[in-house]
Amino acid sequence: MRHSSAQIATIFGYLVFLTMPASAQTQKQDASTIETPRTVTMAEQESSGLLFKTLEGGRYLPAPTVETHVEMEISGLVARVQVSQVFYNPTDQWLEGVYVYPLPENSAVDRMRMQIGDRYIEGIIEEKEKAKQIYEQAKSEGKKAALVEQQRPNIFTNSVANIGPSEDIIVQIEFQQTLHYDHGAFDIRFPMVVGPRYIPGTPQVASYSGTGWSLDTDTVPDASQITPPVMVPDEADRNPVTIDIWLDAGFPLADLDSLYHDIDVEELEDGVRHITLADDTVRADRDFVLEWVPRTGDAPGAGLFQETLGGEQYLLAMVMPPNDALGAEETQPREVIFIIDTSGSMGGPSIAQARDALALSIARLRPQDSFNIIDFDDQARRLFEVAMPASAANQQRASRYVYGLDAGGGTNMMSALEQALDGGDTRGRIRQVIFLTDGAVGNETELFTVIGDRLGDSRLFTVGIGSAPNSYFMSKAAELGHGTFTHIGSVDEVSERMGQLFAKLEHPVLTDIEAIFDGSCHVEMWPETVPDLYQGEPVMIAVAVAPDAAGAECQEVQFNGQFNGTSWTASMPLQGGGESAGVAAVWANAKIDSLMASVYLGAHPDEVRQQVTAVALEHSLVSQYTSLVAVDVTPSRPEGEEVHTGPVPVNLPAGWEADGVFSQPPTSRLAWNDTAERVLASSGDDGLAQAGLATAYSTTLPAGATASRLQLTTGALALLAIPFILWTTRRRSR
Repeated sequence: MRHSSAQIATIFGYLVFLTMPASAQTQKQDASTIETPRTVTMAEQESSGLLFKTLEGGRYLPAPTVETHVEMEISGLVARVQVSQVFYNPTDQWLEGVYVYPLPENSAVDRMRMQIGDRYIEGIIEEKEKAKQIYEQAKSEGKKAALVEQQRPNIFTNSVANIGPSEDIIVQIEFQQTLHYDHGAFDIRFPMVVGPRYIPGTPQVASYSGTGWSLDTDTVPDASQITPPVMVPDEADRNPVTIDIWLDAGFPLADLDSLYHDIDVEELEDGVRHITLADDTVRADRDFVLEWVPRTGDAPGAGLFQETLGGEQYLLAMVMPPNDALGAEETQPREVIFIIDTSGSMGGPSIAQARDALALSIARLRPQDSFNIIDFDDQARRLFEVAMPASAANQQRASRYVYGLDAGGGTNMMSALEQALDGGDTRGRIRQVIFLTDGAVGNETELFTVIGDRLGDSRLFTVGIGSAPNSYFMSKAAELGHGTFTHIGSVDEVSERMGQLFAKLEHPVLTDIEAIFDGSCHVEMWPETVPDLYQGEPVMIAVAVAPDAAGAECQEVQFNGQFNGTSWTASMPLQGGGESAGVAAVWANAKIDSLMASVYLGAHPDEVRQQVTAVALEHSLVSQYTSLVAVDVTPSRPEGEEVHTGPVPVNLPAGWEADGVFSQPPTSRLAWNDTAERVLASSGDDGLAQAGLATAYSTTLPAGATASRLQLTTGALALLAIPFILWTTRRRSR
């Protein structure tokens, strides 16, 4: 295949440089006091900052900045969350901001609106390709527009076009999510940063589809859309976040705590708590987790919430199996395979947490158990050739091995999972795989397929390590592996969190759970099959119910299951549940999640796409195949003015070490690649060479986040080939 010089220019035109905005630009200021930043030369750029090229040779523009405001209303089992992102243009040019950010993996995003001054423009849901076309058309016509796209269930992109000089535009998104309940405590997690991801595969340089630091690859075809540029770590608060929460738990509380941020709590009428950050704003570099514990004797044994929408009734039900039902310990011998991530992103506090957690797990093994350890970075290694008895000598050897592990290199999970999951019959023993990692990968789909294919009779338990784990990968991997997901966010939590995990590993599981609805009404329940349950976990389902042709309604749902050879039963009436707006969105999101997961188990992708699109459009939800778009009707960018496009850089997650994640720490300077610039200039495509898109990424490549050797080699070969391709193209033209 021949490549035109314009194609080569396009390849280099979309390469993005890793830096961050200056500290003076991160906080929005009153417009009357703003001194508009002008273009700068390299010598004038004293602070670190993401810059774009301009039409003026040797001069650059600072990137747009963003600040985020979060408001949550929590009632019962459901939270309604509004996230407002303020895009501010600190320059005298017209800009487009692209911000890659995380949301909870179970969030059902159903509303977006754009605020311009005092005006609000509501977003509409469209199929993804159509929404993108609407947005691009508006951008080209000089109209303000906003586009919300889902890249992963926990990674979204906001694009905002035609932000005027010294102007800010606010994009508000709203979503519904269910709470998490485990071992007597409720919690809600709000992620704040997308950490650098490991991107395996062969780079597809001709299909650079986003604004990230990675090329798209054959394994991760959207890699450039999930790898936002990363800021140089410093002391300033970058991408600041504020949080306001109104918590109506519905029962008296024994404890309320924010695990990783200081908070202020004000108790209002009727037991409602108003919760804010003690420091007003925080840096977006770690998950925010709020946890609350019911007072002894007041913990709910069941909960039912309902919403009627479009003539159909939607229910969200939770039933807690009694503690004494899961009280006996397992007596069968266990084979436990520990996988520990030792890649570069696990450096610093993360590897310390992982080592401590693994050492505790090894010490907990019984003499009749057997075990092995697999650690991985670029490659996977195992302590023993086969699983060995948990003798005192083997446990001591394993403990010494664990505390000798250090972090560095890539995140090649594939080989570790293939070694740990043998796909076989456990032959009368319990086989458990414990996977300790931050989940910083971009090839989730590939890994999910391996789990589905090779799980066999094993059970996979994931332990998320660090301040900003990839909760989507961790929770979905555990779900596909018929296990559970545990998060350890600090060294102080290791003992408590691992103790809760041990309780699950060492006690029988509640299996073969089915929900039986009385009567002949129409029922659509998600997930279709209730997963196995471990100690301290509730049965939770989302259901749409409708009367049958004769008008008969369902009155009750009965849960049946098997526990250690005995039957377990619990019933719940389907009438009298509390009204809760958003239950329908939760149901629809649960259906979408189940449909997407079916692909990993063999469902046809095209059929799943059609089904997901239909559900998402009906319920106005953002999904892998639908997006929200909002467009102002009046053009605002003057004719003849160009719009400069670039990503909003993100923080490195707290505790991560830049020199462990990247082959060298992100630089605070723009190092323009002279070779790429000459290639662009000689290509004749002056638009790309001059319009600010041709900032070549030439300073760092992630080590713990990419297949760096492969990409470096590919990039070097591409650079060597360019002069020959250009010469050949022009010679053929002549």
